[in-house]
Amino acid sequence: MKLTEKETMLLKDLKNSEEICIEKYGTYAERAEDPELKELFETIRSAELTHLSTIESLMQGTFPMMGGGQKQNNAQPACRGECGHKMSKNDEYLCRDALDTEKHVSSVYDTCIFEFNDPGARDALNHIQKEEQEHGKQLYDYMSSHGMCA
Repeated sequence: MKLTEKETMLLKDLKNSEEICIEKYGTYAERAEDPELKELFETIRSAELTHLSTIESLMQGTFPMMGGGQKQNNAQPACRGECGHKMSKNDEYLCRDALDTEKHVSSVYDTCIFEFNDPGARDALNHIQKEEQEHGKQLYDYMSSHGMCA
């Protein structure tokens, strides 16, 4: 695949975004108080590492093998105001920031998908965007199940 100058610049931006996500989720996993939240951040960080690898492959003009994606959690906890246990202020802050990050990163992928000429590149970026949206859902579900309805 031959990249245009614009596509190359967009991939550099996406690479930077993924590197920030990897660093952020690693830091947040260390800072989280709830073991369940630590695990969620570590799981998302692992997926972000895969996204970075995909972006780097695209930057080299190759298409990575797109797997089945990460395991999706279809449970939909309902927020009832007072849930089993409330989040600490620290964990609440980490979740809110992580959810905002996922919203932003997903929107960046959305824009980039429209800017790529090659259908294979668009498919790879779309695959990542869907996973970013799933990360947002996982974070929202965690927040909801811990008494923090956004």
